Order: sequence, then C-alpha cells, then structure tokens
Amino acid sequence: MALEIQGKVYDVFGTQQITEKFKKREFVLEVDDKGYIQYVKFQLNQDKCNIIDNYGVGDQVKVSFNLTGRPYTKKTGEKDYISNIVAWRIEKADGSAQGRPEENAMMASRSFELNSNEGEDDILPF
Repeated sequence: MALEIQGKVYDVFGTQQITEKFKKREFVLEVDDKGYIQYVKFQLNQDKCNIIDNYGVGDQVKVSFNLTGRPYTKKTGEKDYISNIVAWRIEKADGSAQGRPEENAMMASRSFELNSNEGEDDILPF
C-alpha cells in the first residue's frame, strides 16, 4: 500500500543495527492536519537509511511510504500487533530534485543525443 504525505522534518535519529542482516533509521515529520499538528514517526530500512541525509530539520518534504503490520505474541502469551510506517522515498515538497551537491552537479552535466543518426531518414515501423 503506497501512500504519500507532506510535512516538515522535525527530528532525525541515527541508524540502528537491529540484527546482523537488518538495520533501520527513524525520523519524525511534523504534519498540519487541518490546524492540528501531528508528529508522525517514519522508519527507513536497509539501503534506504541514508536517504534522509539529504534533508535537515525544518525542510519541507514529501514522503512516500507503506504501512506494514504483523501479529506478535508477547512474553505473557498475549497476542498483539505491530504496525510500522516505512518510508521509501523522500523529496522536496515542491517536487524539485534534492540530493547532495556533487550528485546534482553530476546529473546536470550529463547529456545525451536523442537522434544520434542525424541525416538518416527517420523510419518508424508503424
């Protein structure tokens, strides 16, 4: 289930190595819900842990995320449920590209030719 939300980066936490094969990082987004401010904690997993590094506290961002959940049995034997809000993409709220300065420069310097066979007839098979 892919969802999106916009808000302001409120807090960013360090990466946690949960197991040998699993790491996560959390951050909090401040969201204005029709005049009521909500503080929503998101989780980044594995290779996505560093995508929040491109943003700082106070930045307006759009976050793409999934809701996940699973059943859990407490030590007492009581059944419970765990829900997570797992972010997988973060971008500036205005839709412009955000990245490290060296990545932006590299992307801007890339160029390509749409028609490398100039002078030849453009023949489409349909």
